Amino acid sequence: MNWSALESLLSGVNEYSTVFGRMWLSMVFVFRVLVFVVAAQQVWGDDSKDFVCNTAQPGCTNVCYDHIFPISHIRLWALQLIFVTCPSLMVVAHVKLRNKKNMQYTASHEGAHLYAHPGKKEGGLWWTYLVSLIFKAGFDAGFLYILYQIYDGYDMPRLSKCSLEPCPNTVDCYISRPTEKKIFTIFMVVSSALCILMCICEMIYLICKQIQKLIKKKYNARQKRFAENHEMTQLDVPRLDIRSTMSLSVDPTATIQNLSNTRKEENEVQQSRGLVGKTVQSTQRSTASIHQSQ
Repeated sequence: MNWSALESLLSGVNEYSTVFGRMWLSMVFVFRVLVFVVAAQQVWGDDSKDFVCNTAQPGCTNVCYDHIFPISHIRLWALQLIFVTCPSLMVVAHVKLRNKKNMQYTASHEGAHLYAHPGKKEGGLWWTYLVSLIFKAGFDAGFLYILYQIYDGYDMPRLSKCSLEPCPNTVDCYISRPTEKKIFTIFMVVSSALCILMCICEMIYLICKQIQKLIKKKYNARQKRFAENHEMTQLDVPRLDIRSTMSLSVDPTATIQNLSNTRKEENEVQQSRGLVGKTVQSTQRSTASIHQSQ
């Protein structure tokens, strides 16, 4: 299988991934695909040829090999890598669909854009990215469970017993390089578990970041409403009656007696102003009558 083509296809996912997503993709291709291609295929390449049973009965060895290894580890891991990497293509396809819609919208609306950043994880793309993480973690966990159920654990026994037909009796069968295969099996299982952990961390990161955005958006909307109400209150002040400007300014530290004294002083000032005004008017009238008499 041409794994380089899959790597080049998934390399565009890094542009839309978070830090955890980039780490996941690097681990998949460095610790899983590279180990699978370089070492694991060679270790399991001669597995059926070197499988030996202590019998000369025709067909017994093939039947026992099929019973002990229902599916080869190497083929199971190949299927696992294909299923695990395919959900990332959902994100790439969604971004390409956004770019296409954006180009069509720009052509029909004279330069306007439908999406300011088509690769930004917002709206439907956020859900697509989250679903792809769930699928990746689910496929990895599912294949680990299948491997555990088929081989009754992750161990590689040196000796296996088989009593299936056409074997004349219970025969002992031996596999080649069991220790090396056990090491590679544990390595692939641990790599898969780490990838699952990274997917879970990325899901938690995305959800927490989305909650933070919603809280910030709600806070900004509340601040905006408060600013609008405060501005409307300031605009309503000049419309008050002129008499309100002569109202008593209350000092929060003043007592009731002080307030009454202040009110009396203001009344006296107003009365004195009224008397002064009346005196000025009478003076003006007398001056006018004197001029008329002259």
